[in-house]
Amino acid sequence: MKKNSFVQGAFIATCGIVISKIIGILYVIPFYAIIGEQGGALYGYAYNIYALFLGISQAGIPLAMSKVISEYQALGYYQVKERAFKIGRKTLTILGVICFLILFIFAPQFAYLIIGTVEGGNTISDVVFVIRMISTAILVVPILSVYRGYLQGHKYIAPTSISQVLEQLVRVTIIIIGSFLTLKVFNLSLKTGVGIAVFAATIGASISYFYLFNTVSKNRKLFGKDKEDISSPHISDKQILSKILMYAFPFIMIDVFRSLYNSIDMVTLVKTLVGGLGYTAKYAESIMSVISTWGLKLNMIVIAITSGVMVSLIPNLTSSFVHKEMDDVRRKINQTLQMLLLITIPMVLGLSFLAGPVWTVFYGSKAALSYGTITYQFYVFVALATSLFTSTITIIQVLKEYKGVFACLISGLGIKIFLSVPLIYGFAKMGLPAFYGAITATILGFTTSSIIALALLKKKYKVNYEETLKKVMSIVGAAFIMIICLFFFSLIIPITGTSRILNILIIMFYALVGGIIYITILYKNHTLEQVFGSEILNIIKSKLKRGKKHGI
Repeated sequence: MKKNSFVQGAFIATCGIVISKIIGILYVIPFYAIIGEQGGALYGYAYNIYALFLGISQAGIPLAMSKVISEYQALGYYQVKERAFKIGRKTLTILGVICFLILFIFAPQFAYLIIGTVEGGNTISDVVFVIRMISTAILVVPILSVYRGYLQGHKYIAPTSISQVLEQLVRVTIIIIGSFLTLKVFNLSLKTGVGIAVFAATIGASISYFYLFNTVSKNRKLFGKDKEDISSPHISDKQILSKILMYAFPFIMIDVFRSLYNSIDMVTLVKTLVGGLGYTAKYAESIMSVISTWGLKLNMIVIAITSGVMVSLIPNLTSSFVHKEMDDVRRKINQTLQMLLLITIPMVLGLSFLAGPVWTVFYGSKAALSYGTITYQFYVFVALATSLFTSTITIIQVLKEYKGVFACLISGLGIKIFLSVPLIYGFAKMGLPAFYGAITATILGFTTSSIIALALLKKKYKVNYEETLKKVMSIVGAAFIMIICLFFFSLIIPITGTSRILNILIIMFYALVGGIIYITILYKNHTLEQVFGSEILNIIKSKLKRGKKHGI
């Protein structure tokens, strides 16, 4: 149990989230082999509607609790902070039960909304079953999120990262073993196998909750539970609840609106491809499975970087804002943007370049040839747009620009709603894959929101992006040099292998070469030091030197 600075916390949180996402991606290889394309679409239907309700029931609470706890801690209101923790737990328990009941009872209506009268794939009864199975997770995840927010608000990042890895390990283990036994050993139905797979979210969350509950209970003194408040005014439970909800609502809206992008694709893409453009239901659902499940899981590695940085940024930015240290606020905003773009830009370009072998490794050569590679090669850029969207909207929310948050969210979603179907038809008329239209609409929607948020920060808080733009130019330049070099390597060493093992070796080789080229360029022009600071680089250097000394 050790408090972390902004950059340290960002690294710890990012590592924890990335590890959990890597686990969440690696299991896809056997899981895809077990349930196939139709099962993947069914799994995506359940998870997308679940994500929407999870957003309503708890998505804003970890971040809102982190912000409230950090604010009261900075002001010395220790007992008020503890009351906020208790109120948060009670509120989320009630809200979780309500959302569970709605999702469970009205599952048939949600299922019909998703697939309508489309035949030849999953049935409405299949979708109803998996929705009801995953709805049980809403009874656990919200209360788990309160504990994570409580720890993050005190700047204890490691326990929340461990809990995420633990949750993912348990979930993935149950998904693989449960679906395999159901479908391959007992020969039960596909919906039963997928139902067990989605129910794993409930079990994983429960194990993670008990770990955090035990951690908080054993370290009571570290949180100042027994300290008296420092000249705090009288703050009622009602005022505390109002503050939590006021902080949480924009965070909830951020997550809900982000989920709505996928929901719009679920409602429109398959119907448009089948009814308007003559695609078969099976092929259209395969494309949908890339966007809703398989491609989204690969994108999670990139998006995890944003989650890790936000976990550390919120309490640190809140503390600076509460103390009216506006120069520090502006510095952290720019540093956040620089850190995110430095990591995500090369990852996205690299994944797009290696889309063929990456997709083949996870989902097989048949899927790669039929639809996977051409879809994911473009869909990966949604990860970059999502990362920028999440970071910029979260920043203005922390600064209490609630009207700005809603302006950004509504504008971006409006772009997605109005352009999605027209762009699908437009891309088809241009002779390009029609589903690129839906992906383009998503990218444009997220980008619109980000631009509005950045403009607000510049106008109201005098955030100067001049240095960030210079560093972004350096980052983009290094990333393009990396891709150009990899392209020339591909003329000698093809990027498509004949087997899964060969493709893994190809990916490892190109990732290593690309990483060395990119990092070397940024190290030589001092961009790495300017973004992360000399302290972090010195720590890395010292660890590398010790490793060499011990022959590692």
